[in-house]
Formats: sequence, C-alpha cells, structure tokens
Amino acid sequence: MTGRLNGKMAVVTAAGQGIGRAVAERLHADGATVFASDLDEALLKSLSCAGTRQLDATDGAAVEAYFEDFDRVDILVHCVGYVHQGTIEECAEEEWVHSCDISLTSAYRVLRAAIPKMKEGGGSIITIGSVASSIKGFPKRAAYSAAKGGVIGLTKSVAADYLSCGIRCNSVCPGTVDSPSLRQRIEELSDELGGREAARKFFTDRQPSGRFGTVEEIAALCAYLASDESAFVTGQAINIDGGITI
Repeated sequence: MTGRLNGKMAVVTAAGQGIGRAVAERLHADGATVFASDLDEALLKSLSCAGTRQLDATDGAAVEAYFEDFDRVDILVHCVGYVHQGTIEECAEEEWVHSCDISLTSAYRVLRAAIPKMKEGGGSIITIGSVASSIKGFPKRAAYSAAKGGVIGLTKSVAADYLSCGIRCNSVCPGTVDSPSLRQRIEELSDELGGREAARKFFTDRQPSGRFGTVEEIAALCAYLASDESAFVTGQAINIDGGITI
C-alpha cells in the first residue's frame, strides 16, 4: 500500500485468523517481509507472507528454536491470547494458570527469544493487550484481565530496558472487535442471554460507538507502530476501543 515498511523483517504470532491475520496481511501490504506462525498451521495456508510455520507459544523450547532461524527481526507483533469467561469464583486454579500461560507467559517467551535478534539494529515490538485489563474492569473477565494487565506491564518494562538498543515496545489495546474470538463468545453466551442476536446486542450495547471494531482497524494501528513514523512512541498502552474507556 505505502511501502513504508520496505526492507523490514516482521514476525507475527497467532496469524492464522482474526487480528493476527489482519496484521500479517497489512504489514505485507506495506512492504515488510512477514513470517507468520500459528498453533493451527492449516489456518496459515492462504496467508500472503514470506513464510509460515506452526508454533505453540506455550512451548518455551519451540519458541526458542523458532527464533534461532532468524538473523534479525525488525518488527514483532505478538497476538497470542485466550479469553476466559468467568468471575474469580468461577475460575478454577487450573483455568487461571492456563489463561495466564497463553495470554501472558507466551509474551514472555516470545519477547525474550526475539529481543536478541533486535538488539543490533533496533526495532518495534507490539503486543496485543486489551482495554479489559488494568485499564478498565469488565464483568466475568477476571483471569483474562489479569493476564492482559500483565502484558501491559511487561510491555512497559521492556520499553524501559531496551530503549538504549533502539527497541521500542508498545501495546495495542482493543475494545470489542469483530473477530472469530468474539463470534465464539457470542455463541457461548447465546443460551444464557436468550439467543444469538441478544448475545450480540449485549456486546454491541457496551460500545459507545454503536459498533464493533474491525480487525483491519487494529492492523492499521499496528502498521503505524511498526513503521518509522512512530519512532518517538514507546512504552505506551494505546486504546483503540470505540470510546468504551471514555
């Protein structure tokens, strides 16, 4: 589209669908050489990028091996996440551990493996956080909010530690986005709320904008943060939420 990422090498995790896929496609369109991974390799087949590979971000050894194949990384967008639904009383300890492992500890593994590949030339790291985190409380999001709050904290810490290396680190924090994850949650709540349309209305009504965000809108913000246009932006949790946190 713009060529503003020409010459840059990007890695995008959880790129098989939803936000991750839109990000990989947008970075590719803007000129980056994109390498995409996902737990489900079949979802990567039709993706426009330089290379795809199955990756389980909960497997530390697999993550380390994945990044060993790269001489350098200019852009990293970590999109792995899992939405656990329930209050703290409704969240068993094993569910808590599972949620935090996918949404938070995966970020630790991926960023820790990627940063040595970025130190020499600098680069941009983008984590996908959420407004349902340390930013704003939402019902039945105890484990998810805790994990995403941790992602924001990790992002800010990495930004502070590696600024001298020319590495920037920011977190994109979406509101409610029309994605496979949201559609799954709508299905899960449809019986409880009186049908699919009622469940969809439940999520729409909490958006002051009156609509869901799109994965393309999230990808556009990620493309900006990946580019040199955002060279003065680091350590930020940036809300893109249709006014839900106003």
